[in-house]
Amino acid sequence: MRAHWLQHVAYEGLGHLEGWLTRAGAEVTCTRLFAGEPLPDPDGIDLLVILGGPMSVNDDATLPWLVAEKAFIARVIDRGVGVLGICLGAQLIAAALGATVGPNPEREVGWWPVEAVPVPPQSSGPPLFPFPPRLTCLHWHGDTFQLPSGAVRLAGSQACANQAMQVGRRVIGLQFHPEATPDWVRAVLAHSPGSLRPGPYVMAENALTADLTERCRIGNSLAERLMEFIST
Repeated sequence: MRAHWLQHVAYEGLGHLEGWLTRAGAEVTCTRLFAGEPLPDPDGIDLLVILGGPMSVNDDATLPWLVAEKAFIARVIDRGVGVLGICLGAQLIAAALGATVGPNPEREVGWWPVEAVPVPPQSSGPPLFPFPPRLTCLHWHGDTFQLPSGAVRLAGSQACANQAMQVGRRVIGLQFHPEATPDWVRAVLAHSPGSLRPGPYVMAENALTADLTERCRIGNSLAERLMEFIST
């Protein structure tokens, strides 16, 4: 399996997904878009992971590589490749498929519950990922995505309607961060302390960093199931 991942800032890495890819025996490559690295040939990858970042998908004027990235994502999806987009990555999937991305009514930063939403009974179409009824996940976002045409909403939260979506058989977008490890959380926090400015869905630093090992374990388990789902 040839897996490729897209990185938008140096301090947001694969987290728990790195170990999963190693155990899966994947040949892993990366494009560091912030460093001006070129995107690969879409025909040369079997699995794509799109990570998060502090920028907006609408920052084309100041970050022109976003234009090429969105076109690349659309081509990869069109090929039927398995794709997992996380936070900004999910927003990029939505934008690449023609949906709107913009500010969420509330910023979410911290550990907040995500709940599965009822999906219409299916008489045809691809199987949907069995999202857990409820789990507490790490959030770190101000923007959110609308659903592109043909997408199915899998989960939402009290502050954000679209927390998980599926497009076709092998494309999943998540507004939250199941890849986060304790080191990942500390690195992001060190580089974005301003994101903790007070809000109804913004945790204080001591609450956000409490019980990290167990909290991350729950999200990591979901991340592994998602990777297995899109890679088969």
